[in-house]
Amino acid sequence: MGNDANIQQVEAKYRALSPLMDERMRRQWAAAESRSYGWGGLQAVSAAIHMSPNTIRKGLVELAWREKNPRAPVDSYLRRKGGGRKRRSEADPGLVETLEQLVEPLTRGDPESPLRWTCKSTTHLAEELSRMGHRVSPRTVGRLLNADGYSLQSNRKTKEGESHPDRNAQFEFINLTVKQFQQRGQPVISVDTKKKELVGRFKNGGREWQPKGEPEQVQVHDFLDKQLGKAIPYGVYDLSENQGWVSVGIDHDTAQFAAQAIRRWWKKMGAKRYRRARELLITADGGGSNASRSRLWKVALQDLARQLEIPIRVCHFPPGTSKWNKIEHRMFSHITQNWRGRPLVSHEVIIQLIANTTTKTGLKIYAELDQGRYPTGIKVSEAAIAALNLKRADFHGDWNYTLLPTRKKS
Repeated sequence: MGNDANIQQVEAKYRALSPLMDERMRRQWAAAESRSYGWGGLQAVSAAIHMSPNTIRKGLVELAWREKNPRAPVDSYLRRKGGGRKRRSEADPGLVETLEQLVEPLTRGDPESPLRWTCKSTTHLAEELSRMGHRVSPRTVGRLLNADGYSLQSNRKTKEGESHPDRNAQFEFINLTVKQFQQRGQPVISVDTKKKELVGRFKNGGREWQPKGEPEQVQVHDFLDKQLGKAIPYGVYDLSENQGWVSVGIDHDTAQFAAQAIRRWWKKMGAKRYRRARELLITADGGGSNASRSRLWKVALQDLARQLEIPIRVCHFPPGTSKWNKIEHRMFSHITQNWRGRPLVSHEVIIQLIANTTTKTGLKIYAELDQGRYPTGIKVSEAAIAALNLKRADFHGDWNYTLLPTRKKS
């Protein structure tokens, strides 16, 4: 054994056998697998089956002893009921509450919020907890936060530019606005464009199960197939219902394409769910087709507000924080996992793969092909901007504003 494929087999075998084995058998089985793997086997098996390296080392000692004493009675080595090290949250009853209080000022939300995440690393949180008398490791902090509903973000890839001085205040503003809308039963959606995909028999990242020695055959070079073209998935995620809509475009990712995707979501899903909707809240990135500075985006939303006959409020995430957008973690990441390792050979296949994406939390996604043409380079005149019935918020009106459905009074 000595490659990733074999480690995947170890993981698969462990999932199948683990329910049939007791504690001693599991660690000794893991020890045997790590020995047969060769150099680096202990760490590789530990990572594959999520078993402590120390536990596997104990299994190795037991196997060595058994080989030297083959006739000795079998000792179960089983831990007595209730034995073993207690979880830190049990041994330290105040730990969870202290962690909540420590994290709360740094979260982009609160325990009841759908926008709940922290920007502080587990290492820093563990250090602060230790100074407060709660000795705990970064791994335990991560486990406690995950169990409590947080999405814990790494410091390595969350910064896409210089941090804006009002970044935290904008997150708090978005969270408060989302809560207010949800408390009134009004729709709240998160929108964004997923990475454009080439359509055809091209390599797609990830792996899937195939007959041994029969991998899916794909093109050597990723050049655009002019007949099949590309796919531009624009997503709309309903934060309250855990449901999503994806319009798969074939032309250009423009503000008009984005507004059309929202229009389709409303027609196919939103209007049925929110029959008493009096307003709509959109949370969006600060760039791309729905950029905060895009004139065409505002014009397209103004037309949409008049068609839906309700105000459309928009809150943009601050610059450099696109990875905090909930649609990335609640919907797009699951779509990527669902089609990993599969060539996206046609638009129909892409639609089916998106629509068949589900999660344990009940995520449902509907997808449709948008064959419309959305030309680039459209200029929006000063007169068109002046005609917008746009109301800016007192706090960062460039990020937070409302398009009203009524005509602006001249």
